[in-house]
Amino acid sequence: MADKIIVVREESDDIAWKAVKIGAAVLAGVALVGGLGVLLAHDQMARHQRDLFSSQPLRRLAALGFLRNHPGVDNVLLLRDYLAWEDKPLLRKRASAVLAGMEQELAAAEGA
Repeated sequence: MADKIIVVREESDDIAWKAVKIGAAVLAGVALVGGLGVLLAHDQMARHQRDLFSSQPLRRLAALGFLRNHPGVDNVLLLRDYLAWEDKPLLRKRASAVLAGMEQELAAAEGA
């Protein structure tokens, strides 16, 4: 009679392999959600920068509010262009206040 080899797999190996699969799936899901979040944030910033020159004053005001929380050299230059373009005194006043705050914040960050 021929000798038979019997392979016995331990149940703990199956559990470990399932844990690895679940961990990989979770990691892939987190990476996907993170990538989508970055794309949405980029789209949102581009939309608000476009709305800064919208024909609707309320959109321009909302864009100013958004830019207030995102100081940067590019946004300072954008606000300077906006101030030269804007004709409504209320929006010009708001934009100049946002610009002054941004310039102060950037100057403080540069000095630190």
